[in-house]
Formats: sequence, C-alpha cells, structure tokens
Amino acid sequence: MLSRNAESLFWTSRYMERADNLARHMEVGYRMSMIPAQSGGYASEWHSILTATNTINQFSQVYAEQSEENVVQFLIYDDSNPSSIVSCLRVARDNARQVRTAITSEVWLAINQMYLAFREFEADPANRLALPELCDWVKRQASMVRGAFINTQLHNDGSDFFSLGYFVERADNTARALDIKYHILLPTTEVVGGGIDNYQWSTLLRALGAYRSFHWEYGGDHSPAKVAEFLILNRRCPRSLSHCVRQTTKQLDNLCSSYQKYLPAQTHALRMLDDISSTSVDQIISNGLHEYLRDFILENNHLAERIGESFLFGER
Repeated sequence: MLSRNAESLFWTSRYMERADNLARHMEVGYRMSMIPAQSGGYASEWHSILTATNTINQFSQVYAEQSEENVVQFLIYDDSNPSSIVSCLRVARDNARQVRTAITSEVWLAINQMYLAFREFEADPANRLALPELCDWVKRQASMVRGAFINTQLHNDGSDFFSLGYFVERADNTARALDIKYHILLPTTEVVGGGIDNYQWSTLLRALGAYRSFHWEYGGDHSPAKVAEFLILNRRCPRSLSHCVRQTTKQLDNLCSSYQKYLPAQTHALRMLDDISSTSVDQIISNGLHEYLRDFILENNHLAERIGESFLFGER
C-alpha cells in the first residue's frame, strides 16, 4: 500500500475515535458538573475537560470564562479548534475521501452521512441537541462507522492501518479520561484512594461504555484501585490501556509480517506491552497514578511518531 493511503486510513480512524472520545469527555464533565460541591452549589469541571484535552491555552485565547456554553461551543462546534468534534469529523471525512477506493461504500457512507448530518443541525442553533443527547448521537454514529468497517472491510494491510489508528487514539483518550477523575478532579487535600464519591466513578465508567462490564468483573466495588485496574490492566476491557496496546502490537505484527520487515514502531509497541504486562495496580498507585498516566500518554504519542516514521507518513 502507498504510504499516503496508509496515512489517510490511519488518520481517518484516529479522528473518528477522537470525536467519539471527545463526546465521552464532555459527558463526563457534564455529569460531574451536576454533583453538589462540598462548599455548596455545583462544581464546574469544564476546566478539567479543557486540561485533559490539552486545549486550555487555546481556549483561554478566545474565551474569558470557562462556562458550559463556552466550552461546548469551543470543543464541539468551533471550526478554528483543530480538536473540536466538527473539526475531527471534517478531517476524518477528508482523509476517507482521499482513499475512497480503499474503503467500502458502507464505510464511506457512514462517515459522510455523519459529517453532513452534524453540519445540518450545527447550522441551526435553535435546533441543536442538548449536550447529553448530542454526546449520545456522536457515540452512536461513531459506532456505526466502526461497525461498517468491521463488517464490510477486507482484512488486509489497509484494515491494519485503520485499526491501528483506532487503538492508538483510544489508548490516549482512556488515559486522559481516567486522569480527569483520578488526578484533576481529586481534591488536593484528599489522599489518593480515600473516600471518593462512587457516583463520579460510575459516571466515568458509563461515559466509557464500561459500566456493566466493570460490574461483571468487580460487582459494585467502585474503589479507585478497582476502577484503575479495570481501565489500565484488564485486557478483556476493550477500552483498557492493556487491551489497546495489545491490539496495537497485533496490528503492527500483521503489517511487519506482510511487508517482511521489523520496524521501529513494532519495537516501541512491544516495549510498551512488556511494561504494562509486568506492573500491578498497587505499584501504579504507589508511584503515582497521575504520573503513570502522564508517562503513558507521552509513550503513546512517541509510538504514533514511530508509526509515521516506519511507514513513511508525510512523504507524498
């Protein structure tokens, strides 16, 4: 496959997954903002969402107040924000159009129709969906794209690049979502692992689509250690860091086998897999969960860079 086609497939799936996960971040922020603060009233978690999505500096250049209205506009509808949902959908569609002959008609229609439908109700503010309904809509439409791909796409090297983008992006976003709750939202005076509102943990699990799966594994124990273990180390959870790294390694193994080359990206992924397979949640919490998640995000970003270098992304 040409490197430019591989790159377009990789970024199509990354931006689709990014839009899906941004909707999940927004849902976490909205639900948690409804929780009464200890000082009375309701706590605003929009600063946390901006921090987790690494957009707080750009937001501050445009808006003076971190209100729900401003954050929703910036993270969902703002074309000038490259990380907004509308920007993600546009870039995903543009990349898919560049490789129109490399994806099935079902995949293209799912992506194209999602983008066009979003643009339609975006153009009429009076008919915009409320934030919870919008988050659900984005998640459903993104799932349709993913389902169309799984059910209709030929499982060749193009499929590997497409899946690779999904799992690299999903790992990044799971780490950021967990960090919102475990570090950013945790009061600075409270010891990690102390008494924390179970509602917040269940809200995070629901936003990640992992609430029922978590209960199958751990019952009703929403302790920080159990949630962290589930979202980091449980290989059966499709959004855990462990599962994403394993799937990334699998896709890279397939590609290296197809091209009969052993590439730097594969070495990097195997090292990440070894690291996550040889640790425990107790070790992670003891050394600092925020620090672990921060380091993981950096390593995952480096992996994306190695993938680009290994497969000559950017060389048109």
